[in-house]
Amino acid sequence: IMAEKQQSLRSWKAQTAGDKVFDIINHILMGIIALITAYPLYYVIIMSFSKKTVGTYFWPNGFTLNGYKEIFRYGEFWSGYANTILYTVCGTIVSLAVTLTFAYAISRKYFVGRRWFLLMVMIPMFISGGMIPGYLTVSQLGLVDTRFYIIISAAASTYNIIVARTFFRSTIPDELYEASMLDGCGDGRFFTQIVLPLSKPIIAVEALYYGVGRWNSFMTEMIYLRTQSKYPLALVLRQLLWSVETIKSMLNSTGNFTTNLTEEARKALQERADIAGVMQFCIMIVSCIPMMIVYPYLQKYFAKGVMIGAVKG
Repeated sequence: IMAEKQQSLRSWKAQTAGDKVFDIINHILMGIIALITAYPLYYVIIMSFSKKTVGTYFWPNGFTLNGYKEIFRYGEFWSGYANTILYTVCGTIVSLAVTLTFAYAISRKYFVGRRWFLLMVMIPMFISGGMIPGYLTVSQLGLVDTRFYIIISAAASTYNIIVARTFFRSTIPDELYEASMLDGCGDGRFFTQIVLPLSKPIIAVEALYYGVGRWNSFMTEMIYLRTQSKYPLALVLRQLLWSVETIKSMLNSTGNFTTNLTEEARKALQERADIAGVMQFCIMIVSCIPMMIVYPYLQKYFAKGVMIGAVKG
């Protein structure tokens, strides 16, 4: 460490005045950007430990763990957490199965019609049928308010298919396939026993992309789910936000309901609004834990997989 510090000091002394000014300005700008990037996360953390959400900017407004205690007693939180894990795990498996098999097929030169199949996938990327036709189709299939549709919805992404196809084209040579065919290996066995073990980087990247997208998914569930017991964590958070805004609007209104409230009732409503507001931030913190646990195991494959599949040619 001392040797590195001495080398850095010597290199700093060897720089010209212009280079030193540039480095100082660069460090200041990078520090400001780092603070701007880190502050929202810091804000969510301190808000989760605050008694009130009003007037909290740099430190908790009265340290408390009541928010975390409340969410662990909140039944919708546990059902939403379970549903989110179900949708993420099952949906990611379905997406990987569809993406990897399709991408591998169109990456092989001997696959007849591969360009037409790729074109069929790319057209919806630019031209969408729209929300209403999509809802009518799902409704006629009887899949509205079903967990099955949430799992199979958005089973494949055109971008991820192209990245995976590029990876297979650059990593799995045709000569390897021809050699395996001479040894009596079929297409299915070649894909499962040779291609997949050699494709861990792109599998990790695709799993991370799909997993994070599924974990944070909100719009599809809001449109197609009706039963509260099937809501994911994002919709549970939305309900909490809606309840907080409703209570605040009640307290700030000038109607007969507000004027007839006793001081005790008004205080109880305000406390409920405060605890519900803190619970939102607690749910944000707790919901990030699974992704934070999974990411370090996939990180070693992430950079390699992204770089190999980065060229879309």
